[in-house]
Amino acid sequence: MHFTLPVVSGRLIRRYKRFLADVLLDDGDEITAAVPNTGSMMGLTTPGSRVWLTVSDSPTRKYPHTLEIVEADNGLVGINTALPNRLVEEALQGGLLPELSGYGELKREQKYGRNSRIDILLGLADGRQAFVEVKNVHMMRHPGLAEFPDSVTARGAKHLDELGDMVESGHRAAMVYLVQRGDCARLSLCRDLDPAYCAAFDRARARGVEACAIRCHVTPQGIFPQDTIPIVG
Repeated sequence: MHFTLPVVSGRLIRRYKRFLADVLLDDGDEITAAVPNTGSMMGLTTPGSRVWLTVSDSPTRKYPHTLEIVEADNGLVGINTALPNRLVEEALQGGLLPELSGYGELKREQKYGRNSRIDILLGLADGRQAFVEVKNVHMMRHPGLAEFPDSVTARGAKHLDELGDMVESGHRAAMVYLVQRGDCARLSLCRDLDPAYCAAFDRARARGVEACAIRCHVTPQGIFPQDTIPIVG
């Protein structure tokens, strides 16, 4: 996925109120940017970090700049949680997930379960379906190991239980972790930060929910699904 909006770079001054960040751009302007990420962004909010932002010309935008990428010790990290569904769709179309290939229909954001929406719904002409939930991953506390989640997510645990319900109803269900960084060779669940989510993951796997992780190549020009990495622990 190439960015379609102009991209500028600068240095992070601070992230605050979850959805805002002050940035000193390379041209000397200090701006406030939108931060499309509800998580803690652990390890990615250090003042002075180099960052990249897209710039919108929409007259309705209060903050034209959107934080997209933060430079970490070992490379660039995508933080925009609005992108993973699109990136997983690209991965499906590019054949990175052969276990989920062969479906003729793909829909996004379909209602299901208990007042929820599935990120991607795959379907066959005979009515068989695969429910695909997507989660964004960008935390790395140990070299080479991506971890999810980076904060407590009761909503994520609810989604895992609903995926299990879909399997018991005769459908397929899969949890896809989209790792927006290229310096991780494995993914693990973060059992110390959110044991309830991890327990829900274990329940879902026992009920037949599939799980996989996709690693991305991140550049200032765009973010691209690269390959799959194993889920461990």
